[in-house]
Amino acid sequence: MLPPWPGWDGLHPLVIHFPIALLMVAPLFIALAAGVGRDIVQYSRAALVLLVLGTVATFVAVETGEAAAEGVIRTDAINAVLSQHADLAETTRMVFTVLTVLYAAFLFLPSYVARLGSLAREARVRAGNLVFLVLSAAAMLLVVNTAHLGGRLVYQLGVRGASPASPAAGAQPR
Repeated sequence: MLPPWPGWDGLHPLVIHFPIALLMVAPLFIALAAGVGRDIVQYSRAALVLLVLGTVATFVAVETGEAAAEGVIRTDAINAVLSQHADLAETTRMVFTVLTVLYAAFLFLPSYVARLGSLAREARVRAGNLVFLVLSAAAMLLVVNTAHLGGRLVYQLGVRGASPASPAAGAQPR
């Protein structure tokens, strides 16, 4: 028998790890695209897929986080950290949305990239990936700080997400 599925406000602890993992792995593929002689295009496309999936997951994480925050019993300390966490989460979502759109444009608008200079295509792609590697590394600071504040809420301040009601004592499973 499967455990009961939480409501939208209880999904945050389940979904939050997806954007963290996806967005933290994407720079590895950007680094491979910047430094590997072969398969630059494949590594770049893999990085883009990870960025798109991670960015979409940030939208779900922010929405479920807002729903979960509505049911939190508040103290001044919880309010302060929760406010910072929510603000950073929204900033992270916006930054990765812009970064993902720019990376997609970089990959799929080669005529635009060609106008940026007289470097050979491979050198332009490598240089562009280096730029995006620096940008994504800087954006990782947002992910790490947002996650840290979420961890403080749970592990330091004791905030717990909503969970489905457990069956009444003595109830028999069907």
